[in-house]
Amino acid sequence: MAEPLTMDAIVSLCRRRGFVFPSSEIYGGLGSSYDYGHYGVLLKENVKARWLEAMVQEREDIVALDSAIILHPQVWEASGHVGGFTDPLVDCRHCKKRFRADHLDVDQCGQRPSKHPGETSDCDLTEARQFNLMFETRVGPVEETGKTVFLRPETAQGIFINFKNVAQLARRKPPFGIAQVGKSFRNEITPGNFIFRTLEFEQMEMEFFVPPDEAEQWYRYWIDERFAWYTRYGIRPENLRVRPHDQDELSHYSTGTSDIEYLYPIGWSELEGVANRGRFDLTAHTEASGTKLEWVDSATGERYTPAVIEPAAGLNRSMLAFLCDAYDEEVVGERERTVLRLHPEIAPVKVAVLPLVPRDAEMASRARALHGELRRVMLAEHDDNGQIGRRYRRQDEIGTPFAVTVDEQTLADDTVTVRDRDSLAQERVSIARVREHLLDRLGADWHPPARG
Repeated sequence: MAEPLTMDAIVSLCRRRGFVFPSSEIYGGLGSSYDYGHYGVLLKENVKARWLEAMVQEREDIVALDSAIILHPQVWEASGHVGGFTDPLVDCRHCKKRFRADHLDVDQCGQRPSKHPGETSDCDLTEARQFNLMFETRVGPVEETGKTVFLRPETAQGIFINFKNVAQLARRKPPFGIAQVGKSFRNEITPGNFIFRTLEFEQMEMEFFVPPDEAEQWYRYWIDERFAWYTRYGIRPENLRVRPHDQDELSHYSTGTSDIEYLYPIGWSELEGVANRGRFDLTAHTEASGTKLEWVDSATGERYTPAVIEPAAGLNRSMLAFLCDAYDEEVVGERERTVLRLHPEIAPVKVAVLPLVPRDAEMASRARALHGELRRVMLAEHDDNGQIGRRYRRQDEIGTPFAVTVDEQTLADDTVTVRDRDSLAQERVSIARVREHLLDRLGADWHPPARG
């Protein structure tokens, strides 16, 4: 792909192939809110499944949790979110747009996109004021007497308040972790850039509880571990980097944070953060609730408040990074081909079954039977709509690694053509062995090919 990738190209593909739609579109849409179509759901679920495999299935020291979205409001007071989860906000009296005061050097002017807010004579910015990012709602049958609660801005606090339950029932001792995937909500001042920053999003967070004197070594461990997870599933290493936070960037709870950044079309931006949260959270909730959130060794009587290392990833941002890294354009046979070179374990559909001539009753019957067999063990799609070339291109654009074509030769010798998405190589395989052949190919090592 000769030209640099643009976000417009990703948005166009996602809309064209049903990955992502603007939410509430028939009513004019709602800014920075998106709905996920069939392939978007499948892709997100695959990313989520690979994360849970790496965090829970492949390890013995991490367990899973699903905590409530609406927690007791004191949780957010103790965590510091009520008083401190704010961004500095400025308004432009001229263009009527809002900006984060600390992002003026990167945001675009509302009327002159080539300039930053405040750089033109027309700009008339207000003084900065603090803006809380949490969504409020009420719990109770009558609004006047109801209790003010918040939609969670992160999943982490649900893990901290369950530390005692999990430590006792899961029979784990530090170092151990609690992993959670779930929705979070933030009333962002300047959401945008497609699904990179939205009002609601899914997080994949893990809190790893360790003896305080081991915190630094585990912090370094999880930076390396999480970086390797992205390359394992096809992100090119040259598009990733680790950026330690400067002292003035650190959150109130952090003694050290590093971002794993990805080179999106909008530039280097945070993909995942790894933070050394120290003992802040468990100590704060102990003081606020009166319940001791500490580790007690029943054999020795030793007790202490663990430190916490937190790898926190955004599922939506991860999905966007996988889409960007997989996107490619090339010319094949004098025709341009757009293809998503997704890792087979991330791809929404694993194989498409295509009858060469859909009107041929026997070809159609053979294709349907093969599709029925394959869909029992993998996500398979039957496609008989349009010319075979167009069907191949459609599957390339949704990232399907393999296409199986039932043709005239199938009727003669019971073999089918298996086409590889990346190399475009085709081979004949006995129809009786297609299932085994595809499972072997899907389980083989995979590395992203060079771009077109």
